[in-house]
Amino acid sequence: MTPQELQQQFISQFTTNGYKLGALAARLIPGPLAMGFATPAGAGANLASPERRAIIERHLQRVDPTLRGLRLRRAVQEAFDSYARYWIESFRLPTMSKRAVAASFREDGYRHLTEALAAGNGAIIALPHLGGWEWAGRWIAEQGHPITVIVEQIEPPERFEWFVDLRSKLGMTVVPLGPKAGTAVIAALRANHVVCLLSDRDIQGGGPTVEFFGETTTLPGGAATVALRTGAPILPTGVYFTDRFDGHLGYVRPPIPVERQAKRLRDDVQRVTQLIAAELEVLIRRAPSQWHLFQPNWPSDPGYGESIRADT
Repeated sequence: MTPQELQQQFISQFTTNGYKLGALAARLIPGPLAMGFATPAGAGANLASPERRAIIERHLQRVDPTLRGLRLRRAVQEAFDSYARYWIESFRLPTMSKRAVAASFREDGYRHLTEALAAGNGAIIALPHLGGWEWAGRWIAEQGHPITVIVEQIEPPERFEWFVDLRSKLGMTVVPLGPKAGTAVIAALRANHVVCLLSDRDIQGGGPTVEFFGETTTLPGGAATVALRTGAPILPTGVYFTDRFDGHLGYVRPPIPVERQAKRLRDDVQRVTQLIAAELEVLIRRAPSQWHLFQPNWPSDPGYGESIRADT
């Protein structure tokens, strides 16, 4: 093993242990005190991550082109603070009581999900990387709805398995993004389960070309493809932090029209994915600083197309 490989292995192991230590601390410290670390942690991450700061500036200005100067700097810091809150909450969530989770969660549009499940074809929840989606995932599971989530398979395997275990404790079935994910999603929908797909970043590449916040990029076509093949409805959904302690709002939009119109499936997939993009814009614009997308997402972004991967 080369010195560079040894260094990378050390950094990777150090990072994994840091997640584990952070999770332990978040669970041992009283909730209000743990959440008090979100702002200093966000400030530290902002200062330590100039590349991510530059990327989130670009993304926030796509959402609101009027952001400049102090307003932009504040919005960027709020994005880092929100991301820190996400992690602290995720670490605390497995040990919280069902009653505490329910008391801190409000919903708007949950009926769209129950109506979809009543039809018997399952439901696809299309999400952006926004707010605290895992809180909603646990809440849905505790309403009696089996839920499957597709997640990026990160390195090293030890860290990925730790994240799988974390989310499994919330009542979710976790499936790694890859060749077998499509089969798992179709099986879950046929069993009338809920499937959650993060839909604002084309991690694997090669997705349909769409216009997203006024600029051309690609987004994952999985939700559209599976919906067109199975008849499962696509429900655009955002989960937002609220101002109250541990507060969350789950906002479910009406189902996207999904039906075959074109001769070629790929044309319908592109059309439906464009509809998803438009819905994601609506969700993100409600709380741009809760959008945790710190990676290049458009061809004009520095580093787009390189092997830059999210942490989860």
